[in-house]
Amino acid sequence: MDKIRIVGGNELKGTIPISGAKNAALPLMIASLLTEEKLILENVPRLADVALLQRILGNHGVDITTNGKRNGDDPYAGQTLEIDARVIVDTIAPYELVSKMRASFWVVGPLLARMGVAKVSLPGGCAIGTRPVDFHLDALRALGADIEIDAGYVLAKAPRGLTGARIVFPKVSVGATHTALMAAALARGESVIENAAREPEVVDVADCLIKMGARIEGAGTSTIRIEGVPRLKAARHAVLPDRIETGTYAMATAMTGGDVMLAGARPDLLEDALETLRHAGAEIDATNEGIRVRRNGAGILPVEVSTAPYPGFPTDLQAQLMALMTKAKGRSRITETIFENRFMHVQELARLGARIQLDGDTAVVEGVERLTGAPVMATDLRASVSLVIAGLAAEGETMVQRVYHLDRGFEKLEEKLSRCGAEIERISG
Repeated sequence: MDKIRIVGGNELKGTIPISGAKNAALPLMIASLLTEEKLILENVPRLADVALLQRILGNHGVDITTNGKRNGDDPYAGQTLEIDARVIVDTIAPYELVSKMRASFWVVGPLLARMGVAKVSLPGGCAIGTRPVDFHLDALRALGADIEIDAGYVLAKAPRGLTGARIVFPKVSVGATHTALMAAALARGESVIENAAREPEVVDVADCLIKMGARIEGAGTSTIRIEGVPRLKAARHAVLPDRIETGTYAMATAMTGGDVMLAGARPDLLEDALETLRHAGAEIDATNEGIRVRRNGAGILPVEVSTAPYPGFPTDLQAQLMALMTKAKGRSRITETIFENRFMHVQELARLGARIQLDGDTAVVEGVERLTGAPVMATDLRASVSLVIAGLAAEGETMVQRVYHLDRGFEKLEEKLSRCGAEIERISG
């Protein structure tokens, strides 16, 4: 099993290209199931989750062609996927595939909307909370689907098609919003999604669906209106830049006291996180090239943050911020309001010398003068990269194990960091 070895103490200086957003690429790939015509997605990141979803879609009969790079192309440019779901050969998404990645459950909406039937395993993914699929299923029921759960599978039927409806989520859910949005695109009549997720990735999916012929208004607000259409057509769409990767490298730069240009990053996608970094002592400047992050000489200042649905501070940056705060000059408070089990990185950060106390859903971080390298174990995707951030500033060697978590969400992480001066390498085996 691969490990990542880091020798801390080097400032990050240079340019890090930001990849396409994983959290947009996955639902965009799934949206291909809604049309018999070809969907071309550009700027798709090369990630383990993307490769797994290609396998899952292939199981349904979807043909996916990956365009290779030409000589002289930017090695960090995203890949282009040509997705052809003209023939759906199977409406079953089996446990052995869906259990490996939660987002693959979202195929239930498009399969049901287009084929009138779907049998999808209940999902798996990172162990950061229960994250039930009740909201997804309630939305499909509202659209007229008959839903049963049997032996760990969701059996969904709508032989006469789906019908527009008013869907009110009791709590904001990105995944359920994706499911409702895609299913409603082919439903008869108008659907209204209330308390919809406002994340940029939801907007990106809606923008792509509109290019495919869907009639959608209000994406990016809490109320989305969809007028269903009989069919969707071919389209070409570029995945938006990854705001979580952007925030992660911004925090890594602040942690090491460096100066890095995050090329291709969009500041409008993570304003709350960037403002938090400014409070922590980093200089953040938006340019035509991307976002420049600096912390030269000034210490790291403590912050108080609560995670929240967009446009609040992202739960997917909570672990990274905690790593940064381990070296702040004072006490920080980080409250996690989205997922109940998302503090599993705390005990691993403590192995590096961090001082963190948990009080329910709040972590109190007392900054220390120095962290010391040690062997640590990644527990989930975002927790694993928090250990990398801490290792970049720790004295001596840090060895991060179970790095397959990192491969799910960060493209060429060691290469991007090493080209900016980090002493970091992957050790295979």
